[in-house]
Amino acid sequence: MAASLSGAPFTNVDPETAKYMRSKGLDPHELDRSMENILSMIYGNLPRRPSPPPPCSPPASAAAAAGLPDALLRDIVSRLPVKDAARTAALAARWRGVWRSAPLVLADVFLLSDGPNLPPSADTRAAVSRVFASHPGPFRCVHLLCSRMGGAHQAELTRWLRLLAARGVQELVLVNRPWPREVPLPTTLFTISTLTRLYIGVWKFPDVSGLRGVSFPNLRELGICSVELKDGDIDAVVARSPALEILNIAGNFKAVNLRLVSNSLRCVQVCASVMKSIAVVNAPRLERLILGNAVHPDGALCTRLKIRNAPKLRLFGYLEPGKHALEINDTVIMAGVEVRASMMLTTVKVLGLRVHFGVQNDINMVATFLRCFPNVEALHIASEKCDQPTGKLNLKFWEDQAGPIVSVLLRIGVMTFSAFRGEQYELSFLQYFFESARMLKTKWATNFDLAVMGRMIPREEHSGPFSREQILVMETLLHQLKS
Repeated sequence: MAASLSGAPFTNVDPETAKYMRSKGLDPHELDRSMENILSMIYGNLPRRPSPPPPCSPPASAAAAAGLPDALLRDIVSRLPVKDAARTAALAARWRGVWRSAPLVLADVFLLSDGPNLPPSADTRAAVSRVFASHPGPFRCVHLLCSRMGGAHQAELTRWLRLLAARGVQELVLVNRPWPREVPLPTTLFTISTLTRLYIGVWKFPDVSGLRGVSFPNLRELGICSVELKDGDIDAVVARSPALEILNIAGNFKAVNLRLVSNSLRCVQVCASVMKSIAVVNAPRLERLILGNAVHPDGALCTRLKIRNAPKLRLFGYLEPGKHALEINDTVIMAGVEVRASMMLTTVKVLGLRVHFGVQNDINMVATFLRCFPNVEALHIASEKCDQPTGKLNLKFWEDQAGPIVSVLLRIGVMTFSAFRGEQYELSFLQYFFESARMLKTKWATNFDLAVMGRMIPREEHSGPFSREQILVMETLLHQLKS
């Protein structure tokens, strides 16, 4: 413990928090590592930052560019890391005004000499401020990921946002370096009407009352990552973004309700977030509703998915029994319910299910879910580990409880089964699915593609090597699929 409580630098924890944790006998390095994991998840959801081109020798580059028109030179310079772009003024007299007249592309990671993993420092903020002050605009793309903006730096952040609004920034990625996590994001953000893409991470969302009279007429993509939200925050931004097509929510751990009313949205992705409900009230252009790794810290919260008007929805998933409660046109979908036409989403062609095949309550919902999507052509199943299976979930169980799912099996052409462990209840589902298709006497068996992804030899924590019966069932399935 003594070593871990040393004076080693922190990447994400500020000195005040570190001091407080030590006073309580806690190791601030643990918090630092935890926040690094959260940031890694956030960075994985961000747009790709501007990347430097492959190196070339300056004399050759200058000579090759001698005959190029000024507009093309400005485009070239705007694609360079900001340090290199500013240095082009030393190449020749003609280059001296090119950088200042080219649209600015700034990623603050390129202002660091040793990469983005250094602790945030005043030097990074000062370098960003110098670039902002020296370039008259316009600003095309600004990615700020390496500055801690809490406490005394709030005024500086507000100045940056005002300047970004004045210079017409189009793409903005703004991630605070914690700790603290919940730094208020100034409402000045709402004044940047030129934005086409906006991603924010590790902030406290601004008071939406500041949105009165404000709109984002050009915003097409919005990402909200590990941001403290209240009910209605996201709804208010979506309502004021008439061109918004992509909404990406990731790593938000305070349960909120999301209510989608938009004539422009085409893709909504919610990953690793706690949500009370996601209601698609009116989204006539929505094509993809992507749900990944539902997070329910209290173990009891179930996200209610309400689908009302989404006439173009083609991709939906991963639905997860036990964590998602599905409601279609004001009808809650329950296990074993008779599925009527008003309870079906007939436009969905690609469906994802995340299932604990050893849990009876989960698999009771699988057949019902499938009947709600009668025109599915591609089914993607992720099998979740089950430590304590409930009941004898064999082929007879599926035949008795589910029966043939005629509407799905008449159309499905591809099924993937990921995280396969070779457990008996997984094999029973695959056997049931195939046998149901054979009973229909369709061409499904010859046209169907099955991909099973996992370990052919289970890990030690599973129930041991495959039994002869398991191997026989799998070999029979594969043989029948190929014949």
